[in-house]
Amino acid sequence: MDRRESSSSDEEDDRHNLIDQNERKPPNPRSTFHIDDDDLDIDRRHNEFQSRIRRRFASLNWMNKRYMYLFAIFVPLFLVVLYLSTDIRNLFNTKFSSIRINSLPERVRESELRALYLLRQQQLSLFALWNQTYRDSSPIASNSTTNSSSNNSNSGSAFGNSQNLVLEDLKSAVLKQISLNKEIQHVLLSPHRSGNSSSLGFESDFGDSSVGGFSLDRCRKVDQKFSQRKTIEWKPDPNKYLLAICLSGQMSNHLICLEKHMFFAALLNRVLVIPSSKVDYQYNRVLDIDHINNCLGRKVVISFEDFAEIKKKHLHINKIICYFSLPQPCYVDEEHIKKLKGLGLSMGKLEAAWKEDIKKPNKRTVQDVQSKFSSNDDVIAIGDVFYADVEQDWVMQPGGPLAHKCKTLIEPSRLIMLTAQRFIQTFLGKNYVALHFRRHGFLKFCNAKQPSCFFPVPQAADCITRVIERADTPVIYLSTDAAESETSLLQSLVMLNGKTVPLVKRPARNSAEKWDALLYRHGLEGDSQVEAMLDKTISAMASVFIGASGSTFTEDILRLRKDWGSASLCDEYLCQGEEPNFIAENE
Repeated sequence: MDRRESSSSDEEDDRHNLIDQNERKPPNPRSTFHIDDDDLDIDRRHNEFQSRIRRRFASLNWMNKRYMYLFAIFVPLFLVVLYLSTDIRNLFNTKFSSIRINSLPERVRESELRALYLLRQQQLSLFALWNQTYRDSSPIASNSTTNSSSNNSNSGSAFGNSQNLVLEDLKSAVLKQISLNKEIQHVLLSPHRSGNSSSLGFESDFGDSSVGGFSLDRCRKVDQKFSQRKTIEWKPDPNKYLLAICLSGQMSNHLICLEKHMFFAALLNRVLVIPSSKVDYQYNRVLDIDHINNCLGRKVVISFEDFAEIKKKHLHINKIICYFSLPQPCYVDEEHIKKLKGLGLSMGKLEAAWKEDIKKPNKRTVQDVQSKFSSNDDVIAIGDVFYADVEQDWVMQPGGPLAHKCKTLIEPSRLIMLTAQRFIQTFLGKNYVALHFRRHGFLKFCNAKQPSCFFPVPQAADCITRVIERADTPVIYLSTDAAESETSLLQSLVMLNGKTVPLVKRPARNSAEKWDALLYRHGLEGDSQVEAMLDKTISAMASVFIGASGSTFTEDILRLRKDWGSASLCDEYLCQGEEPNFIAENE
């Protein structure tokens, strides 16, 4: 009875819980350790409890979905309103500027400024070193050219001594390092440019392309010191004549011989007679003889035709004096004697002034010449003096040994000068390297010398590349007698910074081109001597010149460059200071 009442009371409590879950019933007075034996009643209560839990979760799930929809609608609206009404960038900058997370950029900035300081100190040290080398260096020796003899005993360096070249390389390297230092400073400073950057001293000289007034002009012009020339006056007796005889070699040798004859004529106070074109070259096609007379302010040189007109009643050479007696007097053969007589000239026997061999010329002085070649005769002739060694330093100084008002006495004619200028304006521009690449007949000639001066094309290309790298020139003018096979190979090998440097030669006549019109109109086109002088003129006007050691063609170019003031510190013989990396055996 009691058990049924207790069970009935429990069921009534459960129903109350299901109807109103917020209503609390007082605790059942049953014992805590009482166990209900009715299994069915337990299962029913368990199932009712699970149903109650599911209904609760179903209610919550429906509530969550409703909140998610509201969240998805209102959050984007909130972000749009926030973006339109707030400066996000300034908000975050102001919020996080003091946070430690920005410490890395600060450290980078500090390191860069420290690097700038160190670079500045390095620059000052390099600049001090540059000033020291500039103060301690002796003046650069001028590029004085000398003649090349067959055994090269009379040839000297046309480009200064090796000590000066090493010093120039050192100075150039220091300046390049200073320039590189400034460039690094510029790059490091660029992100930090502000109103106070100049106060640190970093921008004081960035705008200056030079350092302390000295630019990176490695190939600057040589100071020839014209004011220090040692000269003599040429004031000839108008009735005394010296007939020049020049026989050695090609035109370049004859021009050097003619220049020395002018010196002899000045020492002997005589008018110089230019050789006839019937026995020598046609000088009036390549030289301006009137230019020589205008430079000295008097008539000191006349053509053979003018001389023949003056002496037409008695065309006679009173005395022929030989400077060289060996291997034959005056270096004159019977064939040349016949040509002289064919001009209507009569002459006496050849006389040797002294015993002199062209293979071993002795050094002679002004006094020696005056004592051995002076004469009271109206007309004398002196044999070939190309190999003569008379006051060499005096003769080969810039402008020559004679006092005059021009840059040089023996120079190309006006037509050739204008044609050269027009060619340069058409094909080359102001900044170019000129290369005399002598090949024809040079292999055997050079291999007979010690050391040889004939270089394999690849080695020559390496030497040329080094020069154009120093000179920083975009083009090369090529004066050569080489075959097309050699020049094509040379062109393919001469490169700078991965680009081929063009080798420009004078093109064949083209009516569409007007640079050579002057020669064509005056009938000078196709003359080999005119073309050779044109090559010399273009080369003499170059920024830098690379010559062929042992070639008088090169020596005449160097003479013009020296006299015109166009000689450069970078001028040199091809592969100067090197030997060919391969030399063929002699026959």
